[in-house]
Amino acid sequence: MKNMNRWLALILCCCMLFLPACGAKRQGPVPERSDLEYIFVHGLSGWGSYDKRYQRMPYWGMSGGDLMEYLRSEGFSCYAASVAPEGSAWDRACELYAQLAGTVTDYGKAHSEQYGHERFGPDFTGRPLIPDWESGRKLVLLGHSFGGATIRLFSELLANGSAEEQAVTPPEELSPFFLGRQGERLHALVALAAPTNGTTAYDLYKDESFDVNSVKVSRWDDLWGNFFSNRKQAEKDGRSEDDYAAHDMYIDNAQALNARISTLPGTYYFAVPCRATEAVDGVQRPVRGRMEAMFRRTSARMGAYTGKTAGGVVLDESWQENDGLVNTVSAGAPLGAPSTAYDPAHIEAGVWQVLPVYDGDHMALQGGMTKRNNIRPFYLELLETVDALPTA
Repeated sequence: MKNMNRWLALILCCCMLFLPACGAKRQGPVPERSDLEYIFVHGLSGWGSYDKRYQRMPYWGMSGGDLMEYLRSEGFSCYAASVAPEGSAWDRACELYAQLAGTVTDYGKAHSEQYGHERFGPDFTGRPLIPDWESGRKLVLLGHSFGGATIRLFSELLANGSAEEQAVTPPEELSPFFLGRQGERLHALVALAAPTNGTTAYDLYKDESFDVNSVKVSRWDDLWGNFFSNRKQAEKDGRSEDDYAAHDMYIDNAQALNARISTLPGTYYFAVPCRATEAVDGVQRPVRGRMEAMFRRTSARMGAYTGKTAGGVVLDESWQENDGLVNTVSAGAPLGAPSTAYDPAHIEAGVWQVLPVYDGDHMALQGGMTKRNNIRPFYLELLETVDALPTA
């Protein structure tokens, strides 16, 4: 699983060489529909507009052209953030704040000392993601995959700060991010195919009672699986193993992360689960016409796995449906958080709105790779819905 994520970007780059050019662009300025700023945050191994590869292969849009450009042509202020591809939710949230505020990334004195890395990171002074952070315009944060954990922890710190950082940092050195008191900036959060409650794609490989080789897959899918699992491990930079995204996505660790994140009463929440499996002989099997080959071996194993975590989370058959990397049930609301099935006529702040399951694999909401998917109508409708919501 770890190697699959590290090499996904390389495979996508190769495939994009054969994709057609984007359609014609709309000419002339487009009036903005509202004062909302839409910030899109990529997942593990992803990239954003600060990365050179985004120009050739946009993370948001992939096979159909840059989604940000399209949504701007429809009158929405949209931006693609660039955060650490394999960083922890904490580090990524800190980098997101620095990009938005146009400042130096501060990972925090307490955090950096605990996890063994430099306190300060990338400097976005003079090159903020959005034109004017001080304007106070409200934010809509959309996170794909591990970007969902990133934006949720970001929202917690922006609203409530960090008592740990406040306790060890002189007031004149404390980042405003760790002070909090900015929760009113948050209009809505959207988690897209996010492992909000973790993913068995990690846990099943640690469960000695589960024989992964007992799950039969085609030779082609097995070859793809071996290609990813045999890749060389990415070199670490000396920090603790607990300060990477991979750590945060184990189910018990995801629950610990959830325990520190509030559901803010004045913010709207949306979750979009995906599914690309179907029931076959009592387990879930990947649908070949819907799921990329690189995901199918892990998907089949997830679809056959049941167990129980050390922390007591029961992983029954309801966890078997998946999108290739994330369990469909995990991509709903955080366990224990207020939630309801999505009803566009009754959207309440402070309650997770769980949208109908999207038929597609883990890359479907990015636009797909070989399983190309036109995501523009989906995002246009979603943004129009969010844009129409009253300030809570």
